[in-house]
Order: sequence, then C-alpha cells, then structure tokens
Amino acid sequence: MTPIRINFVTIFPDFFAAPLAISIPGRAARVGRVEFRVRDLRDHTHDRHRTVDDAPYGGGAGMVMKPEPFFEAIDDLRPSGPIVLLSARGRRFRHDDAVRLSLQPEITFLCGHYKDVDQRVADHLATEELSLGDFVVSGGEIAALAMADAVVRLLPGALGDHESAATDSFYDGESLSGPSYTRPAEYRGYAVPEVLRSGDHRAIEEWRRAAGERLTRKRGSRNV
Repeated sequence: MTPIRINFVTIFPDFFAAPLAISIPGRAARVGRVEFRVRDLRDHTHDRHRTVDDAPYGGGAGMVMKPEPFFEAIDDLRPSGPIVLLSARGRRFRHDDAVRLSLQPEITFLCGHYKDVDQRVADHLATEELSLGDFVVSGGEIAALAMADAVVRLLPGALGDHESAATDSFYDGESLSGPSYTRPAEYRGYAVPEVLRSGDHRAIEEWRRAAGERLTRKRGSRNV
C-alpha cells in the first residue's frame, strides 16, 4: 500500500519533530502508512535575514507573511493533493474533512503565523482554508498537527484495530460516543454503571448508544 504523504510548510520545523514521532502518527510512519515532510519556509527566502514577513499595505498593527516563500515552497514540493491554508477565516474542520483528506495521496498544510498571511496565498495557491474553530492560536502549526492526527488515525494499520476508530465520537456523523469506565468498579464512592459490569453485551451496546445520543442532544442544546 502506497503511504499517504503529508507536508508541513512552516517557519518552525522543530515544532513537528516530537509529535510526529510518537503515538499514532509515529506508529503509522513506522509501518509505512504515512510519510511526513516538514519544509522550513525560510529556506525559500533570498535575503540574509531570511525574511518571511512584512508590514501590511494600508497600515495597521502586526506583520503579514509574504507570498513568495509559500509559492516557492510549493514549487519545490510539487504536491499532488489538497493544499490547506490554516486560517481563522477558514471553514471549520470536521470529521468528514478528516475522512476526505485521508483518501488523498498527498496533503500539504501551509502554516501561517504573525498577524496574517498575504491573501494571494489563499486566493491563488491554497486549494482550501480550514480552521480548528472560532478562536485564534499562535500559529497554524497547532491546527496542522491536530488535523494531521485526525487524518492519520483513520489510515489502515495506524490504530491497533478498526473498531478503535469506529467507536469514536463523530465517526458516523454528528454523534458523540458514550462515556467510558475502567477498574476499579468503585472509587471514592463513585461506581461504574451496573450494566457495564453485567456481561450482557446487547444491554451494554444499547446503554452506550443511548448514552451517546443523550450527550449529543445535550451538546446540541448548548450550541443553540
């Protein structure tokens, strides 16, 4: 099976070293399900200061990341799949996006930083803009890692078994999974629900389904 390739274009390549080497991403790479490439955006600058940002046209606070390094990085990578710009303006990333991206041969994440990224990167280089949610983090690296992890864990062989992913929240759409418990059966007066200790697999499955539905409805009412 040909591994999926995931590229990260960033001014902080060291940010990715540990997260991509451990847990599920690291395991998936070791068994040949994914290949990670991290490209330093500063390698595509042409001045002695390796400048990747400049003041915005029209004035205003903050610095804007220049278009040239992004375009030249993509020229060098020549990716064959989606090019995702991580942006607060982007559409919110969902499980369906993880599934869609997991079926691609290659994904490239463009990690912004500072105040903004030159709009020409969004308009003429990226194929889509995605966001983790309605909040701002220090840079696109955080969002890129989260999205890449969501994609990688769906790849065959990345998890110990398919059921581990199939019983996750959102796997079948909008539904949350039911709560989980483990030993001890009682701790500080708090007991595991009796049905989970009954050994009745049909009753356990029904309890988990109903509990997940209740949690999904509860979350939906909070978001109204």
